[in-house]
Amino acid sequence: MNFDLNIVPFSRRESFLAISLLPKADNREQGLYLRTVRGGDDKFGEAFRIELIDADGAALPFEAEASPERILLHAATQSAQGQAVAEICLPDGRTARFRAEGCGIRLTFRTSAYDYAYEAASGCWEVNSFTHECRFMLSSLAGGMRTEVPWDKIKSSRITAEFLPDQRTGVAEFAAEEFRTVWEPGRVWEPFADAVHRVREEFAGWLEGSLPGPERLKAGRELAAYITWSCLVPAEGCLTRPAMYMSKNWMTNIWSWDHCFNAMALVRHDPKLAWDQFMIFFDRQDESGLIPDFVNDKYELWNCNKPPIHGWTLAWMMRRTDYIKDAQLREVYGPLSKWTKWWFRYRDGDGDGIPQYNHGNDSGWDNSTAFNNGIPVESPDLAAFLILQAEILAEIAGLLGYAEESAEWRQLAAATQEKMLAHFWKGDRFIACRSGTHEPSEGDTLLLFVPILLGRRLPDRVRETLLAGLRDENRFLTANGWATESVNSPFYTPDGYWRGPIWAPSTMLLVEGAAAAGDRELAREVARRFCDMLNRSGMAENFDAISGEGLRDRAFTWTSSVFLILANEYLT
Repeated sequence: MNFDLNIVPFSRRESFLAISLLPKADNREQGLYLRTVRGGDDKFGEAFRIELIDADGAALPFEAEASPERILLHAATQSAQGQAVAEICLPDGRTARFRAEGCGIRLTFRTSAYDYAYEAASGCWEVNSFTHECRFMLSSLAGGMRTEVPWDKIKSSRITAEFLPDQRTGVAEFAAEEFRTVWEPGRVWEPFADAVHRVREEFAGWLEGSLPGPERLKAGRELAAYITWSCLVPAEGCLTRPAMYMSKNWMTNIWSWDHCFNAMALVRHDPKLAWDQFMIFFDRQDESGLIPDFVNDKYELWNCNKPPIHGWTLAWMMRRTDYIKDAQLREVYGPLSKWTKWWFRYRDGDGDGIPQYNHGNDSGWDNSTAFNNGIPVESPDLAAFLILQAEILAEIAGLLGYAEESAEWRQLAAATQEKMLAHFWKGDRFIACRSGTHEPSEGDTLLLFVPILLGRRLPDRVRETLLAGLRDENRFLTANGWATESVNSPFYTPDGYWRGPIWAPSTMLLVEGAAAAGDRELAREVARRFCDMLNRSGMAENFDAISGEGLRDRAFTWTSSVFLILANEYLT
């Protein structure tokens, strides 16, 4: 498979390195860049600009061809040996290997702060990047190396390294190794072709293990598998386990509901990695029970949080693997209990027994029209998640022999459902409202249909009304799936984030909800429309509900994971 470096970064499993074609921006030339995704989404992380050069150092235009195992750069020039070409491979998580034939390669590092470079050994230059909080060792392996590193008081004013082909073979090879503290010389380098072959086999194994789907969705499955494989980063810093970032474009964190969908897609073929994805936020849990909004290798954010879909996720995973045994249940029971109690203790400002979102970000639907009239907001989706979470806690408590706690959780689930229906079901629909005043929100948001996840627990009239709304092709349901705001709403915006575009998590929740409510035909049809759209448009953060065009970050893991799940669960 090949992919577009303008959209999908080139990376590999458990690496902070990535390579992308980037457009021109402030202080950045258009071009191909070796990047690092350390430090979260507040920095884009372009470390080195990569250029092909002729013998005189003039830049050569090139075409890029990317596959999971390597990038091929075809220069628009002929050399004595034929077409000039370069290759790039990431043989491990900290190394980029480069090979050029008939041309050279120039790396340019734009300095700031105290960034500097110096010759650490013959043919080896260390670049100490304060900007990216790491170091790089540039090592010439074949051909010549030419550097330009002028010193300016406290830093190198610029850093340029040119790797030139051997006059006899026409080949230049070098490596760029990322490290944090010390570099050990004397590494034995495998042949470049062997490195490419090994990475190809590694990804092939991941692809083979990924959830199967129908043959017509083969292209989408391969892309989804690549994005999930390549977006893993190692356990380091604040990351207590290997983590699947949302993207290696610019959404370079894990968020505390996104990780659930990635865990679900992994649970059949790599249950240990799936468990790591699910548990990583509970490793960072506050004593109060709160889990952070997002985490990266450097820091975690506590200003917002995400909805408690973790109980629903855990129940879904337990039905699909025998990996989750007594040890895992004991590991998760305490943290999940604290997370559930946190909502009732700290997010019920008016004391009515209905927890609230203090901001749209807390719901995951950041700018949904449920928040049009101000905050805090009480919304039935939150109550539904907490009902499901209390139910799975009751089940786990029973399995662990905590009979009294099991009964308490079941009582909480039943009481919360009773309050949810009395509080939010008005006439023929669910509403969201301001906490305290209970003033209903404006708009027509798909968020209010999330309680369909309760399935047969809902009264027949409520369940059938919700299903009828989800079937209505003049409201939310489009040729590509469910819009997040009714297409007839005055607040609908094609690229309005949660005010119109189709998203993977909302699709996954409501497909599962429709199936739980007894309409598997609707669930299957929406899964088909959604997966067909992704097979055409890629694994974007979200999609124009009418055209199906991918929007925002175009290489997203939870989109990839939901594609794999729905294609497998509903279309095979």
